[in-house]
Amino acid sequence: MNTAIILAAGRGTRMNAGRNKQYLILKNKPILAHSIGIFQKCNLIDEIIVVINQDEEANCRINVIEKYQFNKVKKLVPGGDERQHSVYNGLMHVNSECDIVLVHDGARPLVTHDVIERCINELRSCEAVSCGMPIKDTVKIIDENRNVRVTPMRDSVWITQTPQAFKLEILLKAHNHALEEKIICTDDAMLVEQLGINVRMVEGDYENIKITTPDDLIMAESILNYKRKFRK
Repeated sequence: MNTAIILAAGRGTRMNAGRNKQYLILKNKPILAHSIGIFQKCNLIDEIIVVINQDEEANCRINVIEKYQFNKVKKLVPGGDERQHSVYNGLMHVNSECDIVLVHDGARPLVTHDVIERCINELRSCEAVSCGMPIKDTVKIIDENRNVRVTPMRDSVWITQTPQAFKLEILLKAHNHALEEKIICTDDAMLVEQLGINVRMVEGDYENIKITTPDDLIMAESILNYKRKFRK
């Protein structure tokens, strides 16, 4: 059984919208509705758990889950202080028959079925997967004075995206270890890496952007317009 945990508990302060960016409208639907919709339509996903701000439960249920008839969404779970705490809360509510769990940012509404399927299929030969893309630009690693310390080879540097997919027992072990050791990481792959377990990168999509600022929302609208016009 495959479960998707979709994170929608952030406040999105960089969006300067005065409300959670997940509920901003993108092409006539809330951003979160786009994100959930892809997993709803994917045949490889059996259940969806959405992690939300506790004071937004009614809004999410009425204006997203019920309005768009997302019947794979089994639970709305309150988030935590940090991203990883929100994921952990979601993990506590997965179905007992779950084998594979995918973690996805609700603010990535342009993820595709192909990316989701690649992540799940890759787990046949490993325990942890993150989608992402090779960088296009040269990257500089700097010190505290902004002096360049090293320039890594571009072919070894990828931009990390979501979903990230894991064998459930591995991700639970990683989160429990982080709680015990008081480790805070910015994504679940980093938590798994703390156990010494390899995380395999699979190809995502350059269009699988995370909407963080107003410019990102404009870019997402442009991508959707392009797809509608040229990729029918």
